[in-house]
Amino acid sequence: SSNPPKGVYLHGGVGCGKTYCINLFYDALPSDASKQNVHFHKFMLNVHKQMHKAKMINKLQGDAILENVLQTILEEGKVICFDEFQVTDIADALILKRLFTGLLEDGAVIVATSNRPPRDLYKGGLQRDLFLPFIDLLEETSVVVSMWESDMDYRLVGVSSESHNRGPHRVYFVDGKDDDGRGKSSKEEFEELFNTLTKGSLINSVILDVQGRQVFVPKASEEYGIARFSFYDLCGKAKGAADYLAIGERFHTVFIEDVPKLRYH
Repeated sequence: SSNPPKGVYLHGGVGCGKTYCINLFYDALPSDASKQNVHFHKFMLNVHKQMHKAKMINKLQGDAILENVLQTILEEGKVICFDEFQVTDIADALILKRLFTGLLEDGAVIVATSNRPPRDLYKGGLQRDLFLPFIDLLEETSVVVSMWESDMDYRLVGVSSESHNRGPHRVYFVDGKDDDGRGKSSKEEFEELFNTLTKGSLINSVILDVQGRQVFVPKASEEYGIARFSFYDLCGKAKGAADYLAIGERFHTVFIEDVPKLRYH
């Protein structure tokens, strides 16, 4: 079409329903439509992998590398839904304008969710001036919708205040005794919840293979898809987006203990 429809860039806080909205949109498209729904970090990891393959295996050079990648992407679907659009890597930042320009010129429609408005993408990043033309392109080709006025966390809808504070839906445990007369410490309740959800299954360490590297999971119930880390193991060691994606794909619930008091800088 000479006038392709604009895409949508939906941004807002956590739990406000962005992913729910984009999934509704994706599911509402005809089942035989040319469409794909993918986590943005996973998409970019695949882009770099395809570029390496085009260069090293297919022996392509220059613009032919990106053109090969573009065609591979478009074969998966021309309506591309990105969840969790975020740019933290300079390698991603430097390629995005060329990549998206090519996709849009070939008829793609981009629909994305993000925790940041377009102007805050890659904020403070290295060589950000080279990234700014991409933001202009994104705003020009998308309807930008803000959901920041929503103060509802829909992840907790349906959870009563009592069960949220005391029962299996509780997600935060702070040191000290609970004010409920039972005298249990938060650490004890944390252990109790872990044991309840893992149902006495075998708990052992697991090693995930991520792009040829090994990611160590100290404790896990593979039967029930639950992992357990210390804060240092999960956040204090060098890990990238691919590692966290692999953990999230393998385990639906992650317990994190020994979280230090965090400061806002």
